[in-house]
Amino acid sequence: MLFPGGHVAVQIALRTGVIYLVVLIGVRLSGKREVGQMTPFDLTLLLLLSNSVQNAMTGPDTSLIGGVVAASTLLVLNYLVGSLSGVNRGFRHLVEGQPSLLIHDGKPIEAHMAREHVSMDELQRAVREHGIAECSDVALAVLEVDGSISCLKYDEIKQDANSHLVRRRFIQKK
Repeated sequence: MLFPGGHVAVQIALRTGVIYLVVLIGVRLSGKREVGQMTPFDLTLLLLLSNSVQNAMTGPDTSLIGGVVAASTLLVLNYLVGSLSGVNRGFRHLVEGQPSLLIHDGKPIEAHMAREHVSMDELQRAVREHGIAECSDVALAVLEVDGSISCLKYDEIKQDANSHLVRRRFIQKK
């Protein structure tokens, strides 16, 4: 059987596991921009969220052992999710999401921007951060899964590459 108080430790581990999954799903559904670049509002939410779920994880047990069990459960679950994400592409896409194309051939894709909650101001700021003056000078801009925006200029794409952008630019020059 379990050591004295073992059922409490198992209960804390189960409660912590459920809270971990709920928070993971909530963060995932909040979008890439929320995870990648925290605003003061996001930080406040994160701090309040952690405080609000603490009691749900440990229940009435405020002992050192209860805290250790909850923390250990979180660390183990985080390790397992990270490990599974590393070896299983489908699970990684489920947990992390996929990159989103924001600019294609110099034209912003407003439907993708709306879905990812990226404003035109944010997109233009990211383009300028990459040393590009205008969105029309961007071959591709991608919102990565970590919340950063990657931009490629036309001259950064290999001219001998067999890409549709290179072929398209070649046809337009003729």
